[in-house]
Amino acid sequence: MPVPDIFAEGLASGWKTYDGSRLEKDLTLEADIAIVGSGAGGGTSAEILSAAGYKVLLIEEGPLKTSSDFKMSEPEAYSTLYQEGVGRMSKDGAVIIMQGRAVGGTTLVNWTSSFRTPTPTLEHWAKEHGVKGHSEAEMAPWFEQMEQRLGVAPWAVPPNANNDVIRLGCDKLDYHWKVIPRNVRGCWNLGYCGMGCPTNAKQSMLVTTIPGMLKNGGELLYLARAERLTFDGDAVSGIECVGMDERCVASNGRKIRVKAKHYILAGGGINTPGLLLRSKAPDPHSRTGKRTFLHVVNFSAALFDRVINPFYGAPQSIYSDHFQWNDGAAGQQSYKLEVPPMQPALTATLLGGFGTESAVRMESLPHTNLMLALMRDGFHPQSAEGTVELRDDGSPTVDYRMTKYTFDGIRRAYEAMAEIQFAAGAQSVMPAHIDARHVKTMAEAKSMIDGLSMEIYRAKLGSAHVMGGCAMGEDPKQAVTDSLGRHHQLTNLSIHDGSLFPTSIGANPQLSVYGLTAKLSTLLAQRLKRA
Repeated sequence: MPVPDIFAEGLASGWKTYDGSRLEKDLTLEADIAIVGSGAGGGTSAEILSAAGYKVLLIEEGPLKTSSDFKMSEPEAYSTLYQEGVGRMSKDGAVIIMQGRAVGGTTLVNWTSSFRTPTPTLEHWAKEHGVKGHSEAEMAPWFEQMEQRLGVAPWAVPPNANNDVIRLGCDKLDYHWKVIPRNVRGCWNLGYCGMGCPTNAKQSMLVTTIPGMLKNGGELLYLARAERLTFDGDAVSGIECVGMDERCVASNGRKIRVKAKHYILAGGGINTPGLLLRSKAPDPHSRTGKRTFLHVVNFSAALFDRVINPFYGAPQSIYSDHFQWNDGAAGQQSYKLEVPPMQPALTATLLGGFGTESAVRMESLPHTNLMLALMRDGFHPQSAEGTVELRDDGSPTVDYRMTKYTFDGIRRAYEAMAEIQFAAGAQSVMPAHIDARHVKTMAEAKSMIDGLSMEIYRAKLGSAHVMGGCAMGEDPKQAVTDSLGRHHQLTNLSIHDGSLFPTSIGANPQLSVYGLTAKLSTLLAQRLKRA
């Protein structure tokens, strides 16, 4: 029986949408609230504000793709659903950055891991960054609200063999591990979450909050890039957008003018500060784009005699925080351990090699486990840190500078991952580093890892979590917005996305964005009613 296409059925029922690639003339749209970005922050805000009675216009640069379009095909998905055709990377090209760019944003293509913001992170923000009102107790009801809305619960199905490596290795070493909560309902356990969910099981914004907004009378504009904000004194007066071609590569020349009473930016940790910089928004203390964090990731591959088939099953279902908080929030560089799914194209990129070497590695894919370590950046003054800047064409990029402090964590993470993989029964282990090779004992691994040169381009680095760039806090000299996401200089502009985070989260950030923006949107609706 075919899976119903929720969005297609809604469009047939009369949902109001605009396709920027098919406009025959320039367009002016008006709303009570205009939101730029349709991911975790934009989608959540859109549903809550439309339910409160406001006419909402949701603006998305990328295309509208629905379950009928998702064929579990890497080439098709990467080119259509990801920023820069999955070619986004740090300014120096050292860190691959995977972000969504379609209706639903990154929630459309992420791997469903859903963690509440760790308590030490919230405490650090309050103590070190002047954030008010977001303690563990104050955030708990908002996390619970969004967990219920999106079906977030610990994965009840046994982990696939790729994730089970963490469980088995940690059990043998007496290390911490736990089951990951996932935002799914009726999941088919396919493992291709990064290609878009063909069964609508993943509770992304595409099948939850955006339909909720459209049912409430909201409108969706897609394949339209927000080029700049316009200003009238200390207020935003409009958004100038351009229609994109069908492939979302270049403008088609159509101009869309958006006018609203209140404006929300929710484009994420690169695009939101990029839009503010492009618009020359007031920034008296030069905070826009500063303190951008990536949870920069390194990897370790392991070969097993048993079949792993790391491309099937829930992509992420087991994690370890054994090395996460053992030296306090601001001690030595710490990290969270997880695994990525290993579809062939992604795996070839991560494992590297050329010619015969690459062919041999890919031939072993069914017996390969890959583990990753998320560096908890931003808590220590010597941590790696990024700054969002504009290229000559006005597009944003992040200049992410690695440091000895962060590379120390990466070296220790290589060793921790190898130790867990060997404990789980690996025959050989190879850190994802240009100078590494497969070794058969932990002693060999430690000797090799200790000798690896820790520098960009040699250590293979990636990121799927962009945070910061428009940090919240009560001091305008240090933050772009206050703790409620209100821009310090512009009276009718709010920011509702992960760019608000003053540091990284220390966990996959989607639930942190859901909970925070649910709170900010609810309070915004109340303020607008009083105005």
